Amino acid sequence: MSTTPPGKRSYAKRKRQESQDETRQRIVEASMHLHEEIGPRATTISAIAQRAGVTRLTVYRHFPDETAVFQACTSHWLSLNPPPAPSAWAGVTDPYQRADAAIAAFHRYYASTTAMWMAAHRDVADVPALQGPMAEFSALVDEIADDLFRQFKVRRHRVQLQATLRHVLAFTTWASLQRLGLDDPGKTKLARAWIAAVT
Repeated sequence: MSTTPPGKRSYAKRKRQESQDETRQRIVEASMHLHEEIGPRATTISAIAQRAGVTRLTVYRHFPDETAVFQACTSHWLSLNPPPAPSAWAGVTDPYQRADAAIAAFHRYYASTTAMWMAAHRDVADVPALQGPMAEFSALVDEIADDLFRQFKVRRHRVQLQATLRHVLAFTTWASLQRLGLDDPGKTKLARAWIAAVT
């Protein structure tokens, strides 16, 4: 039978939990920074452990496999870098202006988070654990594009309009136009021209 008072046992248990939580957070942040710096493909469990200042065994104690690490990393990164919310343009009634607002918001977002998205898109085909989170984000962007699509009362070229809206909100489209030297207002103006061409 333990002679340790209940209050002290509770305190010790709480401190152990806090220490475990801090270790887990260090692992997640180490993974996040490595993904951005060297890319998910080059980020090994050993590299994560070294950056976090723990052993590989400690990493596996908190995360059973690479997929679990990626899920935690993605969740944490998105909490720090949330994508634009539709509520930001929900009050805009004109469908063209609403699309402009959404496109501009996503372009600002991509401009501020370029390094992570470039690394993720470069490595996604080679890293199975990354494919789920990337597919989820793509589905979110497509859902936002489809909501914009529903604001347009068009009868012709519906498939083309839906495809155009999905295309202009994608990171790969933004990155391609960025490489061609267009600034964000120029990208938004071009996107408006594409939309106008199919409405």
